[in-house]
Amino acid sequence: MDQVVASLGPVDGIVDVAGIIQPCVRINDLDWETIERVVDVNLYGTLHMIKAHLPHLPERPEAHITNVSSMGGFLPVPGQSIYGATKAAVKLLSEGLYAELIDSNVGVSVVMPGGVSTEITANSGVDVPAGAGSADDKLHVYVGKDSVAMSIATRLAPKQATHLIQRQMQGLLS
Repeated sequence: MDQVVASLGPVDGIVDVAGIIQPCVRINDLDWETIERVVDVNLYGTLHMIKAHLPHLPERPEAHITNVSSMGGFLPVPGQSIYGATKAAVKLLSEGLYAELIDSNVGVSVVMPGGVSTEITANSGVDVPAGAGSADDKLHVYVGKDSVAMSIATRLAPKQATHLIQRQMQGLLS
């Protein structure tokens, strides 16, 4: 962190976009090495960034932490259970951090994209078909109509939403 500040100056905000997916398989068929890799990148990558910057952010006149979770962090997706668990952890980590910093000059947002065209599949080294920032200091930022709709559905009818996604995704699990 000292090298970053020396080179670029004080940091006023961070955007954590750590994210890789797992192969689209059931947990029982997923090896420990892959599980640990997804957890290390998605959860610990975000946590390391927060821990590196958080001591310095309150010194700034205004600062912000934006963490990217996923619609998979609030909706169970068969074949992506470890990915979803890490993104749920990022969501809850962000919400807890928001509560801890609510009376400070450091804002916190968590972005939950839906199905967005990215290179996450290729960058994750996974062979399956592929499928922001804070706004007005919102805690939750949903990206895409699917993310908004499924957020509402999982709160109103979680069991039915789970069955809907399971039916939509069952073709990926053989």
